[in-house]
Amino acid sequence: QVQLVESGGGLVQAGDSLRLSCAASGLTFSSYSMGWFRQAPGKEREFVAAVTWNGGSTYYADSVKGRFTIARDNVRNTAYLQMNSLKPEDTAVYYCAADRSNVRYFLTRAQYRYWGQGTQVTVSS
Repeated sequence: QVQLVESGGGLVQAGDSLRLSCAASGLTFSSYSMGWFRQAPGKEREFVAAVTWNGGSTYYADSVKGRFTIARDNVRNTAYLQMNSLKPEDTAVYYCAADRSNVRYFLTRAQYRYWGQGTQVTVSS
């Protein structure tokens, strides 16, 4: 049974940093690309960042470029999202996802096979 468990969310002030983690089990982690998405109240789930299976390619939404960094550790079976210079508009539930694809077009869309339950990030102004 595949499980993706996010952690690291919380309440912070604008300008602060957070690092989200996504611990994966039940799959060959090194064979899966990993993505982060977020969903704010009343909005659709949107792409944040993705990294291919070997970490060779990373992709970011324009809204987070230069502030967020996605990374993975194929020994610890964990993906990370380092979020710096947080803004109130970053407030959302953040989800990690896993899929075998390594195609950019697919990885930037919410069509992954496996999803975590999400972790809340709230940024106050």
